[in-house]
Amino acid sequence: MNRILLPAVAGALVAMSGAALAETAVSAVADLNVRAGPGPQYPVIGVLAAGQSATLEGCIENSKWCTIAEANGEGWIYSDYVTADFGGSEVVLTRRPADADIAIVEAPADSEFSDTYTGAIVAGEPIETIRRPPAEVRTYIDTNRLDPVYLEGEVVTGATLPDTVELREIPDYDYRYVYVNGQPALVDPGTRRIMYVER
Repeated sequence: MNRILLPAVAGALVAMSGAALAETAVSAVADLNVRAGPGPQYPVIGVLAAGQSATLEGCIENSKWCTIAEANGEGWIYSDYVTADFGGSEVVLTRRPADADIAIVEAPADSEFSDTYTGAIVAGEPIETIRRPPAEVRTYIDTNRLDPVYLEGEVVTGATLPDTVELREIPDYDYRYVYVNGQPALVDPGTRRIMYVER
Protein backbone atom coordinates (compact mmCIF):
# COMPACT_ATOMS: atom_id res chain seq x y z
CA MET A 1 0.00 0.00 0.00
CA ASN A 2 2.53 2.62 1.10
CA ARG A 3 6.09 2.59 -0.01
CA ILE A 4 8.97 2.62 2.44
CA LEU A 5 11.29 5.59 2.06
CA LEU A 6 14.75 4.26 1.43
CA PRO A 7 17.57 6.00 3.34
CA ALA A 8 19.45 6.79 0.14
CA VAL A 9 16.34 8.33 -1.42
CA ALA A 10 15.29 10.16 1.74
CA GLY A 11 18.79 11.63 1.96
CA ALA A 12 18.63 13.08 -1.55
CA LEU A 13 19.81 16.62 -2.27
CA VAL A 14 17.69 19.26 -0.62
CA ALA A 15 17.07 22.67 -2.17
CA MET A 16 16.23 25.32 0.37
CA SER A 17 14.83 28.74 -0.37
CA GLY A 18 16.62 31.61 1.31
CA ALA A 19 19.76 31.10 3.34
CA ALA A 20 21.16 27.58 3.21
CA LEU A 21 21.23 25.98 6.64
CA ALA A 22 23.14 22.91 7.65
CA GLU A 23 21.42 19.71 6.56
CA THR A 24 20.00 17.90 9.55
CA ALA A 25 19.62 14.13 9.54
CA VAL A 26 16.65 12.87 11.52
CA SER A 27 15.90 9.29 12.56
CA ALA A 28 12.46 7.83 13.28
CA VAL A 29 11.88 6.34 16.75
CA ALA A 30 8.76 4.44 15.58
CA ASP A 31 7.22 3.58 12.22
CA LEU A 32 6.09 7.06 11.20
CA ASN A 33 3.67 8.18 8.52
CA VAL A 34 5.01 10.53 5.87
CA ARG A 35 2.09 12.67 4.71
CA ALA A 36 1.40 14.76 1.61
CA GLY A 37 0.88 17.88 3.72
CA PRO A 38 1.30 19.23 7.25
CA GLY A 39 -1.60 17.63 9.08
CA PRO A 40 -3.38 14.37 9.81
CA GLN A 41 -6.03 15.14 7.21
CA TYR A 42 -3.46 14.62 4.41
CA PRO A 43 -2.97 11.21 2.82
CA VAL A 44 -0.08 8.99 3.86
CA ILE A 45 2.46 8.86 1.00
CA GLY A 46 5.04 6.66 2.71
CA VAL A 47 6.43 5.38 5.97
CA LEU A 48 9.70 6.27 7.65
CA ALA A 49 10.51 3.01 9.44
CA ALA A 50 11.78 2.97 13.02
CA GLY A 51 15.53 3.62 12.94
CA GLN A 52 15.45 4.90 9.37
CA SER A 53 17.02 8.28 8.57
CA ALA A 54 15.91 11.16 6.36
CA THR A 55 17.10 14.69 5.61
CA LEU A 56 15.11 17.41 7.33
CA GLU A 57 14.24 20.43 5.17
CA GLY A 58 12.62 22.52 7.91
CA CYS A 59 9.68 22.96 10.27
CA ILE A 60 6.65 25.25 10.32
CA GLU A 61 7.11 27.92 12.99
CA ASN A 62 5.27 27.12 16.26
CA SER A 63 4.18 23.74 14.89
CA LYS A 64 5.29 20.13 15.19
CA TRP A 65 4.99 19.53 11.44
CA CYS A 66 8.26 19.34 9.52
CA THR A 67 9.18 18.48 5.96
CA ILE A 68 11.76 15.97 4.79
CA ALA A 69 13.36 15.19 1.44
CA GLU A 70 11.37 12.50 -0.33
CA ALA A 71 11.79 10.81 -3.71
CA ASN A 72 8.99 12.75 -5.45
CA GLY A 73 9.38 16.04 -3.61
CA GLU A 74 8.62 16.74 -0.01
CA GLY A 75 6.93 14.69 2.65
CA TRP A 76 5.65 15.87 6.03
CA ILE A 77 6.34 14.24 9.39
CA TYR A 78 5.33 14.91 12.99
CA SER A 79 8.41 15.93 15.01
CA ASP A 80 7.50 14.10 18.24
CA TYR A 81 8.72 10.86 16.63
CA VAL A 82 12.10 11.74 15.13
CA THR A 83 15.44 12.47 16.76
CA ALA A 84 18.46 14.45 15.59
CA ASP A 85 21.96 15.08 16.90
CA PHE A 86 22.20 18.41 18.70
CA GLY A 87 25.51 19.08 20.44
CA GLY A 88 26.45 15.41 20.49
CA SER A 89 23.17 14.21 22.00
CA GLU A 90 20.22 12.54 20.29
CA VAL A 91 17.22 14.77 21.03
CA VAL A 92 13.57 14.45 19.97
CA LEU A 93 13.16 17.11 17.29
CA THR A 94 10.24 18.74 19.13
CA ARG A 95 12.55 19.33 22.13
CA ARG A 96 15.47 20.68 20.13
CA PRO A 97 17.52 23.57 21.57
CA ALA A 98 16.27 27.08 20.81
CA ASP A 99 19.47 27.86 18.90
CA ALA A 100 19.19 24.78 16.64
CA ASP A 101 19.94 25.60 13.02
CA ILE A 102 16.60 24.39 11.62
CA ALA A 103 14.99 26.22 8.70
CA ILE A 104 11.52 27.70 9.16
CA VAL A 105 9.27 26.66 6.28
CA GLU A 106 5.83 27.86 5.26
CA ALA A 107 2.85 25.57 4.97
CA PRO A 108 2.03 24.99 1.29
CA ALA A 109 -0.18 27.74 -0.13
CA ASP A 110 -2.92 25.26 -1.02
CA SER A 111 -2.75 23.49 2.34
CA GLU A 112 -5.49 23.16 4.91
CA PHE A 113 -2.93 23.57 7.68
CA SER A 114 -4.45 23.86 11.12
CA ASP A 115 -3.21 23.24 14.64
CA THR A 116 -6.75 23.07 16.05
CA TYR A 117 -8.14 19.58 16.54
CA THR A 118 -10.70 17.99 18.86
CA GLY A 119 -7.96 16.55 21.05
CA ALA A 120 -4.38 15.35 20.98
CA ILE A 121 -2.62 12.03 20.78
CA VAL A 122 -0.15 11.80 23.65
CA ALA A 123 3.26 10.74 22.35
CA GLY A 124 4.59 7.68 24.11
CA GLU A 125 7.67 5.52 24.17
CA PRO A 126 7.77 2.85 21.48
CA ILE A 127 6.34 -0.44 22.74
CA GLU A 128 6.41 -4.03 21.64
CA THR A 129 3.46 -4.12 19.32
CA ILE A 130 1.13 -6.98 18.70
CA ARG A 131 1.64 -9.06 15.60
CA ARG A 132 -0.61 -8.43 12.66
CA PRO A 133 -4.12 -9.25 13.85
CA PRO A 134 -5.95 -12.29 12.48
CA ALA A 135 -7.64 -11.96 9.11
CA GLU A 136 -11.12 -12.02 10.67
CA VAL A 137 -10.24 -9.03 12.86
CA ARG A 138 -8.93 -7.05 9.88
CA THR A 139 -12.05 -7.98 7.91
CA TYR A 140 -14.31 -6.89 10.79
CA ILE A 141 -12.56 -3.51 11.06
CA ASP A 142 -12.71 -3.01 7.28
CA THR A 143 -16.39 -3.94 6.95
CA ASN A 144 -17.41 -1.97 10.06
CA ARG A 145 -15.71 1.30 9.16
CA LEU A 146 -16.09 4.26 11.46
CA ASP A 147 -15.92 7.96 10.76
CA PRO A 148 -12.35 8.96 11.61
CA VAL A 149 -11.53 11.25 14.49
CA TYR A 150 -8.85 13.82 13.77
CA LEU A 151 -6.46 14.53 16.59
CA GLU A 152 -3.33 16.63 16.83
CA GLY A 153 -0.39 14.29 16.48
CA GLU A 154 0.39 11.19 14.52
CA VAL A 155 -0.84 7.61 14.70
CA VAL A 156 2.04 5.48 16.04
CA THR A 157 2.25 2.47 18.31
CA GLY A 158 2.78 3.37 21.94
CA ALA A 159 0.91 6.68 21.72
CA THR A 160 -2.11 7.21 23.98
CA LEU A 161 -5.54 8.37 22.86
CA PRO A 162 -7.53 10.87 24.95
CA ASP A 163 -10.56 9.69 26.94
CA THR A 164 -12.85 11.60 24.57
CA VAL A 165 -12.18 9.12 21.75
CA GLU A 166 -14.76 6.33 21.63
CA LEU A 167 -13.25 2.88 21.16
CA ARG A 168 -15.34 0.23 19.42
CA GLU A 169 -15.45 -3.41 20.47
CA ILE A 170 -14.38 -6.28 18.23
CA PRO A 171 -16.23 -9.56 18.91
CA ASP A 172 -14.08 -12.13 20.76
CA TYR A 173 -10.95 -9.92 20.71
CA ASP A 174 -9.02 -8.23 23.51
CA TYR A 175 -8.38 -4.91 21.77
CA ARG A 176 -10.76 -2.19 20.59
CA TYR A 177 -10.52 -0.24 17.36
CA VAL A 178 -10.93 3.29 16.08
CA TYR A 179 -10.08 5.18 12.89
CA VAL A 180 -7.67 7.94 13.95
CA ASN A 181 -6.46 10.54 11.45
CA GLY A 182 -7.76 8.31 8.67
CA GLN A 183 -6.08 5.07 9.81
CA PRO A 184 -7.51 2.06 11.62
CA ALA A 185 -5.75 1.37 14.92
CA LEU A 186 -6.09 -1.32 17.57
CA VAL A 187 -6.11 0.09 21.10
CA ASP A 188 -5.68 -1.47 24.54
CA PRO A 189 -8.91 -0.40 26.30
CA GLY A 190 -7.24 -0.35 29.74
CA THR A 191 -4.33 1.94 28.89
CA ARG A 192 -5.76 3.54 25.70
CA ARG A 193 -2.37 2.96 24.05
CA ILE A 194 -2.22 2.22 20.33
CA MET A 195 -1.01 -1.36 19.91
CA TYR A 196 -1.21 -1.74 16.13
CA VAL A 197 -1.73 0.54 13.13
CA GLU A 198 -3.04 -0.88 9.86
CA ARG A 199 -0.88 0.63 7.10
